[in-house]
Amino acid sequence: MRILILGGSSEASALSHLIALRPDIEATVSLAGRTAAPAALPIPSRSGGFGGVDGLVAYLMAERVEAVIDATHPFAAQMARHAREACAILRLPLLVLTRAAWAPVAGDRWIEVADVEAAVAALGSVPLRVFLTVGRLSVPAFAAAPQHHYLIRSIDTPQGLDVLPRHELLLARPPFSLADEKRAMSEGRIDMLVSKNSGGEPTYAKIAAARELNLRVVMIRRPKPEASQALHDPAAALAWIEAHRKAP
Repeated sequence: MRILILGGSSEASALSHLIALRPDIEATVSLAGRTAAPAALPIPSRSGGFGGVDGLVAYLMAERVEAVIDATHPFAAQMARHAREACAILRLPLLVLTRAAWAPVAGDRWIEVADVEAAVAALGSVPLRVFLTVGRLSVPAFAAAPQHHYLIRSIDTPQGLDVLPRHELLLARPPFSLADEKRAMSEGRIDMLVSKNSGGEPTYAKIAAARELNLRVVMIRRPKPEASQALHDPAAALAWIEAHRKAP
């Protein structure tokens, strides 16, 4: 069975390791190419876009793909939309494999906002020390609030850092421990954390650390989900593949 996995998440990696044990499933993981050195995968992968919906349709047809699993980052709204449209055109089964969103618990001091621009505004006018964990492509938006000092964590160096007159860069790859996150926030004298609601365990420690340190968190909500079947467990996604296998 030929499967295309739209990757970029830890769930995609976990599913690829399960599929690697299954010689009856031929899968390819497609990565957006935004990370310079992505973690190694045990099954074939490709990097880069498809050229919109038409390009994705052409790829799916040329590769005789029988089903698509969208395991992109929860904020990869454009790729998710392209996958829905392409699969609808070709009448291919589509599964969304994603992590459950975080929800505030007792002790959390969240300021929930709709997007990155709203997160910038939520920081206010008084200079703060801000821990930015929003992905490198979102960093330039904070040039609209240059009065703050930013500790920016990213896997790769963001472009346009020169627009932030006060910043430090921390290059690191998740997962992170609670102790590590508390140390980073304490040593950085952080006043506020900015995060996207990516969900999942690998990066939740920063949310727990902010709670224990009584810090405010500007939390960017996920894009509104569309009507697609969604699962949170890679093992369940493997069962979904089995259920959509064509009869011999």
